[in-house]
Amino acid sequence: MPPPLLFDLSQLDLEAEPAFDKEAICKVNPQRFEMQQLDGILWYDRKKSQILGYKDVTDKEFWIRGHIPGRALMPGVIMIEAAAQLSSFFLKEIFKEEGFIGFAGISSAKFRSVIEPGNRLYLLGHITKYKRRKQSSHVTTSVQGVVNNNLVFEASVSGMRV
Repeated sequence: MPPPLLFDLSQLDLEAEPAFDKEAICKVNPQRFEMQQLDGILWYDRKKSQILGYKDVTDKEFWIRGHIPGRALMPGVIMIEAAAQLSSFFLKEIFKEEGFIGFAGISSAKFRSVIEPGNRLYLLGHITKYKRRKQSSHVTTSVQGVVNNNLVFEASVSGMRV
């Protein structure tokens, strides 16, 4: 049985204009072109260390042709990349962490369903550990991916300022 969601999506307006759009995300996160996997931030709560972002999965994704021909499925590593980008954006924009936040690790990843083109992947994030230091800060974020109200993946991603 899947775990409960990190926060109640029914309490949020999923149709609202994003708090941060793709252009605003690009001012914070360095990923571009095929590797930009975060399209918007709908909501965040700094005090609760929670954030809701999304990725609109289109038929133009770079992985469509080869993963899996005849039935395009979003690769798990791309789901995790989207989760890492969500965490990095949250840390840099909302918590004002300086410098580049690099991917440091992943644990407890589970993939529960597929994501196909034409779906919006909601990314729910909750910072569970944050150590801010002069030399190198470290963050761990629990992230869940939701499509059509179904939990499709969950993971804990870690990052550090490098």
